Amino acid sequence: MEGTLYLLPTTLGESDLHHVLPDFNFSVMNQLTHFIVEDIRSARRFLKKVNSAINIDTLTFMTLNEQTSDIELPALLQPLKEGHDVGVISEAGCPAVADPGAAIVQLAQEAGIRVVPLVGPSSLLMALMASGFNGQNFAFVGYLPIASHERTKTLKILEKKTITENQTQIFIETPYRNHKLMEELVETLFPTTRLCVAIDVSLSSEWIRTHNMAAWKKQIPDMQKRPAVFLIGR
Repeated sequence: MEGTLYLLPTTLGESDLHHVLPDFNFSVMNQLTHFIVEDIRSARRFLKKVNSAINIDTLTFMTLNEQTSDIELPALLQPLKEGHDVGVISEAGCPAVADPGAAIVQLAQEAGIRVVPLVGPSSLLMALMASGFNGQNFAFVGYLPIASHERTKTLKILEKKTITENQTQIFIETPYRNHKLMEELVETLFPTTRLCVAIDVSLSSEWIRTHNMAAWKKQIPDMQKRPAVFLIGR
């Protein structure tokens, strides 16, 4: 009998696990012996927080990250085919959402293997919840183009969708480029367009605000090197 692939959310930063993860997650993680992870060191550290008495050396870790080739993916399913339950651990938040874990989930679905997503923090959905924007029609577009002219073009397209379709647009940026992105947003979008910035979601330093661009232009928050989610809406 094949095993089950569990998608195990982690915290979005340094916070108490019991503040963001339900008890059921802990019971599942304590029973697993096989894990597919982005980074073995941080995964081991996370599991030690889950259970300080856990014997890490008895666990099996397989790596799945941006460097993993398509040829290597099928081998990650082998423990499942041998009957072992396997947990997928992302570096932050929910596996398979803006995350390499999606690749193994796709293979598992194609192989008919049971996939179980567990409850945990998603900065994207939590930011949407707190934004005041349309939560019935929204799109996550990931990272915007790096080239300035392409980014400006993309922002204009996203802004138009919020106006014509009332579709909330959600995107992210590498933390050290947050301030640059914010400057471009202020310069590119209409003064009346509304933007929500959600910083350090679920952490003690969490900061979430929604203003129009005219208000943002007067004061850009300190967001350098802090994980942030950006949302354009009406």
